[in-house]
Amino acid sequence: MGKPVLQIIVASTRPGRAGRSVAEWIHGRAVDSEEFDVELIDLAEVALPFLDEPHHPRLKQYVNAHTKEWSATVDRGDAFVFVTPEYNHSFTAVLKNALDYLHHEWHHKPVGFVSYGGVSGGTRAVNGLRQVTASLKMVPVLEGVIIPFLAQFRNDDGTLRPNDVMNSAADDMLAELAKLTGALRPIRLG
Repeated sequence: MGKPVLQIIVASTRPGRAGRSVAEWIHGRAVDSEEFDVELIDLAEVALPFLDEPHHPRLKQYVNAHTKEWSATVDRGDAFVFVTPEYNHSFTAVLKNALDYLHHEWHHKPVGFVSYGGVSGGTRAVNGLRQVTASLKMVPVLEGVIIPFLAQFRNDDGTLRPNDVMNSAADDMLAELAKLTGALRPIRLG
C-alpha cells in the first residue's frame, strides 16, 4: 500500500480570491512532509452545480456525471485539508454544496482546516465546518492554521508569504493528519 492521499480543497470560487495561493502554500508544506501523495483540488475547477441529485447521497445512486466524478475524486482521498475564507461568519456555500453531494465517501477520514480572513482569521468558518464534517463521520483535527488579516501575508504577485507561526501550525496539523490517517485507514478499509 502506497502513501495515503491528502486532498487539499480550495473552498473559494470568487474571482480575485486569495484561497488558491494559500492552498498552494499548504500543498508545498504537505509535499515537503513526505507523509502523503498530495492533490490540490480547486472547487472553481470542479464546478459542481447546486446539488441536483434526485436521491439522497447516502444511497450512492448518483445519476449525474459530475457527481460520479466528484464521488470518485473524494473516494480516492484518505485525508483532507479545507482551505476556506470566512463569509458572513461561516464557510462558503460552494464548500457546503461539495460536502452535501456525497456521504459515504467522507466517512472515517481526518480533516484539517486552513482558514483566512480579517480579524477572526476564519475561525467562525472553521467552527461551522467542524459540525458539518463531524456529521459526515469525518474526524476534524484540533491543529489548524488561522491566518488573520491575510493581505499582510501576500506578496505583490499574490503568493503567500507565511511567517514562522503559520509554517509551524501547518506542520503540526499535517503531522496530526498523518497519525489519524494511519489510525483510521484500517477502519475504512476493514
